[in-house]
Amino acid sequence: MRQVVDLGGLLVSAFVVNLALSLLTLAILRWLMGWFDLWRFVWDPPLAQFGILICLLGLYTLIL
Repeated sequence: MRQVVDLGGLLVSAFVVNLALSLLTLAILRWLMGWFDLWRFVWDPPLAQFGILICLLGLYTLIL
């Protein structure tokens, strides 16, 4: 992926696009884990969500 993404004349850093994609994926994962009640297996859910967000951000940065 390029360093800068052109969105209708607005130049946006690729990091911002990756962060938005990571937040969207995290929101879907939070909904799925809440639906299946998997948060009961996690000791500290906010810390786990932050860790998942960092992992997703790194994954999207490497892939894209």
